[in-house]
Amino acid sequence: MLAEQHPADAAAVASEAAATIYGGKILRRNLEDNRKNYTRFFLLTKQKKPLRSATGAWKTSVAFGAANQPGALFKVMACFALRDLNLTKIESRPLPGKPWEYLFYVDFIGSTDDKPVQRALHNLAETTQLFRVLGSYRPTP
Repeated sequence: MLAEQHPADAAAVASEAAATIYGGKILRRNLEDNRKNYTRFFLLTKQKKPLRSATGAWKTSVAFGAANQPGALFKVMACFALRDLNLTKIESRPLPGKPWEYLFYVDFIGSTDDKPVQRALHNLAETTQLFRVLGSYRPTP
């Protein structure tokens, strides 16, 4: 799609082979900070699109940092639990140069258009030290 439409506000993370096949321009090599990283490929854009799904089968991905204190992660998880949002993935990655501090990545069922998700995201923004919505999408089977 990027090769065909050339949107000005979008880019792809892909292999050199993909750039060759699709005629893409390589802007930066070796994006990883760990040579053992593996990348899932997805499209990023700043354009917001309506995210309605007849099946409700949307996922949303977020990243956040929580304080290094007792109960901090419990309080963050309550933002999801109190709204009956089903988590499908949670992982943590250490923040480089910051011992004992982690960035958490969470995927859950729901779209940013859904009221319970909006309430959870608002609460997460208040509860966490760092917070980003990575996006909502329809997962592939």
